[in-house]
Amino acid sequence: MLDFLLHLEQLLPTLLENYGLWIYAILFLIIFAETGSVFMFFLPGDSLLIAIGALCSTAESVHLHYMGVLLFIASVLGYIVNYYTGRVLGFKFFHEHSRWFKPEYIKKTNHYFVKHGGKTILVARFVPFVRSFAPFAAGAGHMKMPVFMLYNILGGWIWIALLLGMGYGAGNLLSLLIASF
Repeated sequence: MLDFLLHLEQLLPTLLENYGLWIYAILFLIIFAETGSVFMFFLPGDSLLIAIGALCSTAESVHLHYMGVLLFIASVLGYIVNYYTGRVLGFKFFHEHSRWFKPEYIKKTNHYFVKHGGKTILVARFVPFVRSFAPFAAGAGHMKMPVFMLYNILGGWIWIALLLGMGYGAGNLLSLLIASF
């Protein structure tokens, strides 16, 4: 199962062939899981998005715009869930007797997110481990929700549009090169 998840981008054509339009739901859940949980950092978000873009350029049944909107929604909702998980559970991990997490860490996190939170949420989209941890830390650090949402939406849109677009362009270029031979 782990091997399947780690090499998912290579299996996209097979998934499309076997599951048809259910691929939209499958990919929604994968992007949602990666952005919505600290523990799903190992999922192949960036490479998967590029591969999905390439698939959209070659498969008639998978449309770039529909996929883009769907995955944007998945990424934004995932960050919201992860933010609220951090908000609710953050202090439970930070207590006096914890070996790794100390109460002063939450104070430092809070101060950091007041000062640099927006940039962190935006840039975190492009850094695999940080992408899964940043919204949790923002919630635990009590970053203001309107600021979080602004950067969540902006970052999600840029992340999805840029990587799907790169994959789509590469897929089209490869198709043209193959067709010319």
